[in-house]
Amino acid sequence: MSRLRIGFGVDVHAFTEGDAVYLGGVRVPHTHGVLAHSDGDVLLHALCDALFGAAGLGDIGQHFPDSDSRYKGIASLELLALTLSRVREQGFDLVNIDLTLLAEAPRLGLFRDAIRECIAQAVNLPVPCVNIKATTTEKLGFLGRGEGIAAHAAVLLELRV
Repeated sequence: MSRLRIGFGVDVHAFTEGDAVYLGGVRVPHTHGVLAHSDGDVLLHALCDALFGAAGLGDIGQHFPDSDSRYKGIASLELLALTLSRVREQGFDLVNIDLTLLAEAPRLGLFRDAIRECIAQAVNLPVPCVNIKATTTEKLGFLGRGEGIAAHAAVLLELRV
């Protein structure tokens, strides 16, 4: 088995009534909330999927199904901690994270540093090892119409020797 493993994750949530969204564990004021079983943090859900994928452990839905009441309303930082624990049990250490938010709004600029710091602290990595980007879809599709929010995540794991 290779010592290095790459994982990729995606998450999407529709907007609903509310006044904020959670992004990377940070509450970001917005004109809407997200429709989700947990707190709907697309950045952290995509990150969990990438971690599970890199470790060969399936996906977030297998580990934390929305049919399980234990995860109703759970903070995605808790899901991330559980995910990372399972990945580390397999002998892997997290090397770096690259996240992309896809949304017309909310804008990430004012919150980017706080999100990077929150995620870095949660996974015990230096802040420079956590990268966050944002893009719009140029008004195309459901994201462009402001009906939801999405995220992509890529991670690198290294097998401990």
